[in-house]
Amino acid sequence: MSKKNKNTEDVKDQVEEVLDAPVEETETEEVVDAEALLKEELGKEKDKFLRLFAEFENYKKRTSKERLELFKTASQDVIQSMLPVLDDFDRALKEIEKSEDTAVIEGVELIHNKLKETLKSKGLSEVEVSAGDVFNADDHEAITQIPAPNDDLKGKIVDVIEKGYKLGDKVIRFPKVVTGQ
Repeated sequence: MSKKNKNTEDVKDQVEEVLDAPVEETETEEVVDAEALLKEELGKEKDKFLRLFAEFENYKKRTSKERLELFKTASQDVIQSMLPVLDDFDRALKEIEKSEDTAVIEGVELIHNKLKETLKSKGLSEVEVSAGDVFNADDHEAITQIPAPNDDLKGKIVDVIEKGYKLGDKVIRFPKVVTGQ
């Protein structure tokens, strides 16, 4: 045989050996391992993203709720400073009703009602309490205790000294009361 044929046969033998040799599984295992790692990383990143997104949504909800609360109570200082004026109007109205001048009474009542309605439109409401109601330290401010005029008023409200008010759902001034002992 010639040298060229011998070389050709050697090359053929080497090619056949390479083709007949089993494919090494390390390469495919490495590809599978890399793919699994990438899928795991992708899962972690998705979880991280979802948590971050949920946290941001909660932040938006909380800040919008706080903003609404702030707008509701932004006028609280002004309204609280108006409460003594409203109390003075109530006392003045009681005294003026004793007079016989109906024009003055009507004029003061109109102004009083206008002031009350304006404050009511801003969210102010009166805390309903009257003599004979059960005293509750969470809802009332006791100024003093007196001996109860009768047994029915023991532990109950005998007199209301100053009205209480709410701004929305928040009590801004508790009613001041006298309780029976």
